[in-house]
This record gives sequence, C-alpha cells and structure tokens, in this order.
Amino acid sequence: MTDQPVMDKSATAQPPASAQGGTEVAGRVADVLLLFAGGPEYLGVSAISRELGISKAVVYRILQSLVSREVLEAGPAGYRLGSAAVALGVSALRGFNVRSAAAPVLRRLRDETGETTTLSGLVGDERVYLDQFESPHEVKMTVEVGRRFPLHAGSSGRVILAFLPEDRREAFFSGPLASLTDRTVTDTGELHALLAETARERVAVSFGERQADAGSVAAPLFGPDGEVHGSISVCGPRHRFTPETVDRYRTLVREAAEAITRTWATHR
Repeated sequence: MTDQPVMDKSATAQPPASAQGGTEVAGRVADVLLLFAGGPEYLGVSAISRELGISKAVVYRILQSLVSREVLEAGPAGYRLGSAAVALGVSALRGFNVRSAAAPVLRRLRDETGETTTLSGLVGDERVYLDQFESPHEVKMTVEVGRRFPLHAGSSGRVILAFLPEDRREAFFSGPLASLTDRTVTDTGELHALLAETARERVAVSFGERQADAGSVAAPLFGPDGEVHGSISVCGPRHRFTPETVDRYRTLVREAAEAITRTWATHR
C-alpha cells in the first residue's frame, strides 16, 4: 500500500475572524500614530480620515483610546503627541546609545567651560532634555530632564530645526509659534534667516529666548542614519556669555557635537 501525503491543515488554515479584525485595528492605530510622527504638530479627525481613507467614527474611537493612554493629548487645535509618546521617543533615542556616547564629552565640555552642558533629543516636532551635567558655580543654569520644548525657542531647538528635512521644517512653521519669553523669536521671516545662519555655521546662539536671562550655545547631533536627532548645548547666566566667551564656546560646542556624532556611529 502506497502512503498518501497528509495535508497539514495548520499550514493553510486562516486565522479566526476576530484575529483578523484585531490585526486590522492595530494597523489603523499604527497608521494614525505615524501621521503624527512625520506630519504637523496638531491633527484633527477630518484630516486623519481623509489621509488614511477611514471613517471619522473609526478615527475618533482610535484617538480617544490613545488619549486615554496619554499617547495623544487633545487641545483646541486638534490632537498632538502626549507624554506617553514622548517617553517612547526618549526610550528610542536611548536605544541609539546617544547618552552613553555623549556623557564623557559633555562632562569634559562642562569642565572646559565651567557651565552646565545639556543633551536634547528630537521627539515629534519638539525637543526633550535627555541629560545634563551641572556647572560647579553657585549661580548656574539647570534644566528639567524629560520636559518638552518647541523647536523655535532657544539654541538647542533651533539648531535641530535648521537641519530637519525641508518638508518637516515647513510643516512646523504651519503651526502656531509660542512665545516663551519676551525674546522668543516668533516672526517667520526672522526665524528663516536665523535657521539659514545656523545651518551655515552648524551652531546656534540664544539669549533669553527660552528662559529669561539665560545664554546658550548649541550644536546639532546626527545619528548613524545621517539624520539630525538632537543637540548639545552649553548654557548659563546671560551675564557670563560675553562676546569673547561665546566665540570660544562656538568652537568647543561644535567640536564636541562632532565627536559625539562620530562615537554614536560606532555604537550602532
């Protein structure tokens, strides 16, 4: 008697309808989140519905679920990334080993300048402080690690904004530009000029734009993929940031950022 092949039903069986439905929902949730990752800061139900081709009712349910988990937050202008999304973004940046690559360089930069040095990461259309090494001075600048700030306010954000792809940069300008102090630059023409200068010099300088009476000098950090993912800065009381001091810091911060970028590339 010749043996007949036995078909393995498990190899061709289709997943139950409930599993298929769950996969579809998960895919839609992922698609919604990806719109926020690469698009404008705020999105509404109608815009998401048009972009993804799904009903407003489905979009609304997804958004409410994400809001309840703080992945998104709702505001007058629509929905934006929430604190849980920021935490995920910070974790992803840590996965690039940027903190370990930056730490010894930032400590040395702190010792060379006597001022606080910081590490910022790009999360969505904002930046987040990831680490700091505090100045030994009694009067000094300190930052709140994990707090989000808009990219246009201050040198650490502006130097990131200057190196974003053009479509992302223009999408950022399509939204409102908040004024954090009376020195925050919110005029788009002036900002575009500052960004062009920053891109040429690969360094940004600010005085009181994010925090009153503070001075800072920042340079961009590029990841192993060649994209800008963050920045480093030297910051301190504005009165200590004289023109001569700022000129010296420009070189030191630029060289430190380049050193971190090179080390980061070897930690892939």
